[in-house]
Amino acid sequence: MKNVTPEKGSLLVSEPSIIGDDSFSRSVVLLTEFNKEGVVGFILNKPLDCTLDQLIPEITLKLEVYQGGPVETDNLYFLHNIPDLIPGSYLIEDGIYWGGDFHAVSDLLRKGSITGDEIKFFLGYSGWERHQLENELESNSWVVVENTDSKNLLSNNMHDIWKKKMKKLGGDYELWSNAPENPSYN
Repeated sequence: MKNVTPEKGSLLVSEPSIIGDDSFSRSVVLLTEFNKEGVVGFILNKPLDCTLDQLIPEITLKLEVYQGGPVETDNLYFLHNIPDLIPGSYLIEDGIYWGGDFHAVSDLLRKGSITGDEIKFFLGYSGWERHQLENELESNSWVVVENTDSKNLLSNNMHDIWKKKMKKLGGDYELWSNAPENPSYN
């Protein structure tokens, strides 16, 4: 797996050196917007201790909600693969879409017309000013990798994606994939 240039649709994999940062330690972020104003993405592997039905009582499905990042954590965002059912969706890449008409989403969820493998919810997002992310990349806080998991990104089986990406990077990264989150606990 080679390190690539960041762009919309690529993944940021946190370096093992990010210790003590609750948001980004061992995180994998899908970049959903990358332009001269800045960068937006969502952390794919940090489920919260709440489900969608706890946030929106009229929706009875117990879908996991993820920590999307430390920005606007009181706002709900979603990624999905069903743009034909959700008007106003924004294509990220390879069949993955961001946002759209939430009333349509709510109706589809209440009717049971969509499943948890078609949509993923986040509280908050990850955001950087353009030069901020460049600085973090230069200081080795992140590795940028090509997104080869588009078909699985919405799955609830992505909790170990950081470990898998570390193993694929090989070398020292592979060693870190099995280390405790805080090496002093070893």
